Amino acid sequence: MGSITDNAHDMQQEATHEAQAAAAAAAPAPAAQAKNPNEEVITLDTPIVRGEQKIEQITLRKPMSGELRGVTLADLAQMDVLALRKVLPRITLPSLTDPEIGRMDPADLLQCGVVVASFLLTKSAKAAALVA
Repeated sequence: MGSITDNAHDMQQEATHEAQAAAAAAAPAPAAQAKNPNEEVITLDTPIVRGEQKIEQITLRKPMSGELRGVTLADLAQMDVLALRKVLPRITLPSLTDPEIGRMDPADLLQCGVVVASFLLTKSAKAAALVA
């Protein structure tokens, strides 16, 4: 009689483990980390060479008002090269130097300009642009 009881107990434990495994599989996965709207990662078409290091990606973060000193918002909105050369060293990670920005592939500089200009938009303007 003991082996029947042990058998039933083992079967019950096995069923419990299977039920727990099924519940874990059916549980929703943890939400993916939401994208930070104040940062944008750019993959460069032409990597920037700094010594022996190759910079293939840069992160741009939304500038604070003080980081815009010396440039006009209109120049940034128009992606003026001189304005971008002043602001990008202040908001890139890794921090790019003015000479490095001056040697950037124009396609990469344009990509940075688009991101910087988008940082200047209000939330409602960004939402309207997505709908259009």
